[in-house]
Amino acid sequence: MRVFITRKIPENGIAILKNAGIQVDIYEGEEPPTKKIIIEGVKKADGLISLLSDPIDREVIDAGRQLKVIGNYAVGYNNIDIEYAKKRGIVVVNTPGVLTETTADLAFALILAAARRVVEGHKFVEAGLFRGWAPLLLLGRDVYGATLGIIGAGRIGQAVGKRARGFNMRILYYSRSRKPDFERETGAKYVSLETLLRESDVISIHVPLTPETKHLLGKREFEIMKDGAILVNTARGEVVEERWLIEALKKGKLFAAALDVFYGEPRINPELLKLKNVVLTPHIGSATETTRRKMAEMVCEDVHRVLMGEEPENRVV
Repeated sequence: MRVFITRKIPENGIAILKNAGIQVDIYEGEEPPTKKIIIEGVKKADGLISLLSDPIDREVIDAGRQLKVIGNYAVGYNNIDIEYAKKRGIVVVNTPGVLTETTADLAFALILAAARRVVEGHKFVEAGLFRGWAPLLLLGRDVYGATLGIIGAGRIGQAVGKRARGFNMRILYYSRSRKPDFERETGAKYVSLETLLRESDVISIHVPLTPETKHLLGKREFEIMKDGAILVNTARGEVVEERWLIEALKKGKLFAAALDVFYGEPRINPELLKLKNVVLTPHIGSATETTRRKMAEMVCEDVHRVLMGEEPENRVV
């Protein structure tokens, strides 16, 4: 048995495969592998472990003639042609749940950073401009007592809402379905997307990328947002039409934005880099040692299970 991994992941996961006598081939490059590299890697592989940045489309899947399983080292799997993998009889697994709290921590850190202009403050001090306390220096927005709008109340969205309770925030949420337990625990109110956009001081995005959520926030949505709102995105860049986000930031419609994900990443729109009222992080929502090690363990255990003819714990299809 052979497994191809598109990037080096924590060794504790790789050891699970090696200890089972499975040959592991790893792409060692620092840059994301090209599609050509992935195709070469899967040609003799029984299993593939991919990252969310790897396009696992029909061409890649067809190259893996003996592929039995694709393990995505992520909770999202919009990078994989799920239906075609299913048609080919290939099992797809992912790593749900384990990164919920870690990603929610980052989302709330971004809320605070954007509201209190933390990055601007750091750059101000770093540039040697600090001359002492001043009444009008880098005035931000209060988070405590503000209205938080959560778009997508899955595991991560709900975890962000639970953190908001400690800041006495009014919580609105928009989701495919109501979450009665979430409402009881946090006092969150289920509303339409339009109501959420009109009333929220802070908007935090937590939906998966699907045909329905692509460009969920576009020109009209930014127009109806509350003036001076803060937008945080730790979900997927394509949920937001970036050009309208940038326009809203430039015109002052939004007070600030904090982004851990980008449209067409790893490319970053150069206009975002010119703006002072943005906080940008390099897709590190799940990036803690503990979480990334657990993700490696989960995906490698499930890939091993499938290759041994067993049922995986986290099957997508």
